[in-house]
Amino acid sequence: MSIYNIAVIAGDGIGPEVLQEGIKVLNTIAELDGSLHFEYTYFPWGCEYYSQHGVMMDEDGVERLKDFDAIFLGAVGFPGVPDHISLWDLLLKIRKSFDQYINIRPIKLIKGAPCPLKDVNREDIDMLFIRENSEGEYAGAGDWLFKGQANEVVLQTGVFSRKGTERVIRYAFETARKAGKSLTSISKGNALNYSMVFWDQVFEEVAKEFPDVQTASYLVDAAAMLMISDPKRFEVVVTSNLFGDILTDLGAALAGGIGLAAGANINPERNFPSMFEPIHGSAPDIAGKGLANPLAAIWSASQLLDFIGHEKYGQLVLDAIEGLLLEGEVLTPDMKGAASTAEVGDRVSKIVSSLMPSVMVE
Repeated sequence: MSIYNIAVIAGDGIGPEVLQEGIKVLNTIAELDGSLHFEYTYFPWGCEYYSQHGVMMDEDGVERLKDFDAIFLGAVGFPGVPDHISLWDLLLKIRKSFDQYINIRPIKLIKGAPCPLKDVNREDIDMLFIRENSEGEYAGAGDWLFKGQANEVVLQTGVFSRKGTERVIRYAFETARKAGKSLTSISKGNALNYSMVFWDQVFEEVAKEFPDVQTASYLVDAAAMLMISDPKRFEVVVTSNLFGDILTDLGAALAGGIGLAAGANINPERNFPSMFEPIHGSAPDIAGKGLANPLAAIWSASQLLDFIGHEKYGQLVLDAIEGLLLEGEVLTPDMKGAASTAEVGDRVSKIVSSLMPSVMVE
């Protein structure tokens, strides 16, 4: 039996609700395949923990997490706790401590999902964004001088090391080559005359090692326009921390909404655990009401399955999500339905069960 130890950080707002449905789907697969088992350890960290203890996570939190096979995160953020504290003292702390330098966000318009674009084929929206996840504009470097004075100055420094830039670009090329797809780099070299010129230079250098991979390069403003006007030109995409953060939210809007947006924070060398999370935020206004859409968390569970080597089950979960959307009967209010969070998770699990026999035969 393959046993996987999963650290669960349900977090804030709707985090516990949606994460429970992702776990429900993982457990369904494990029950149907007796050779697979998940063991969960729950950590109470988040904004509520901060309000009680003054910290987002325990001082030895990183040490306690390091031996898990993966981390499953719900959501972080709640009114009363400044966003920079909830982000930097939990989510980014984990990403940086475990060198999760690859952020993977699929932007795929699956059957049954709504799309705001007119006259677009479902197949035209199928992008895989690979975002640099450890430095860049989110490195936390800078200074705040002369606070409160007339000559107050704030410096926010983007950090682009050769190691950090080259490894994410190389990972993207390897991914594109394996998938037989093109690779697009998105930067802003005309205005950011140090960081993005360097990024473009490294992209061109690494591209020489992958002559079989078709490449393109766009400025971020042009890329945002083209994602809407001609999305099919984007297959595998590599970009910086900030640009990737913004463009993948745009992509989520194209591919069914933020309720379908999943994300993986990967340490490719597997020296540390990787972390899987929906990217929709904590939505405190609907927390505890059973209204939250759990499909992004369930999609994140699919990414977790892919990463631990069970790609056929990862695809099975996506097929089940697609089946749910095509039925159109068990959907949460954000998708014009009346079902609860738990009812959606139950239905996905039932579809997984119905599809499982054919997958196990393969």
